[in-house]
Amino acid sequence: MPFDTPGQQSNPFAVEEIVLKAVRAAYGSPVVTNVWRGQLVEAMVATALAPEWDWCGADYKSWDFERADGLKLEVKQSSAKQTWKTIKPSKAIFDVAARSWSYGDDGWSPLSGRAAQLYVLARHEGYDDTTDHRDATQWDFYVIAASDLPVTAKTVSLSRIAQSVEPVRIDGLKKRVQLVAQAVESCAHQLPDVTPG
Repeated sequence: MPFDTPGQQSNPFAVEEIVLKAVRAAYGSPVVTNVWRGQLVEAMVATALAPEWDWCGADYKSWDFERADGLKLEVKQSSAKQTWKTIKPSKAIFDVAARSWSYGDDGWSPLSGRAAQLYVLARHEGYDDTTDHRDATQWDFYVIAASDLPVTAKTVSLSRIAQSVEPVRIDGLKKRVQLVAQAVESCAHQLPDVTPG
C-alpha cells in the first residue's frame, strides 16, 4: 500500500486507507458517475488555471474558482457516456440558473443573478470503449462570460453555446479563460454587481 511505512503493518482503518478506498471507488473506472464527475473536472480546471485561480468550490459555495481580484468562475460539465446503459449519447445540457442565495465564507447571503462572472462548460463527447472521463485531453471546454448567457435561462444546451463559442482542449484552457476574463474586466461584458449582502 502506498501509505505504509516499511516494517509496519497496515492499519485497514487508517484515514489514509479509507481515503484511498473511496478514491478508487469513485474514480477507479474510466466512466465516472455524475455524482463524482464534477469534482474530477474541477480538478482538471484547477490544474490548468493554477496558480492564478484558487479552487475554492466546496459544499454549497456558489462558485468554484476565484482570482485574487475577486473575479469568480463556475464549472459545469456534461458527458455523452454515463455509468448506466443508454441507447444513445446523453444530451449536453448545463445548469446556469441565476440564484437567489449565495453561500460564501460568511455563510448564506441573498443574491440576485449569477454569482460567477465566467463559466467553463466542459463536455466529454466520447461514447465508445476508449471513453475515459479521467483523461483531461478527452474533454472540450467552452469558456463564456456569464453576461453572454441568456439572462433568464435555467439551463443552456451545448448546441446553443457552440453557435458563439469555440471549444478548447485542456492545454488551451488557461489562455481562453484569460481572454474571456480580460473582456469581462474591460466592461465589454460587465454584469451588474451581484455581490452577496
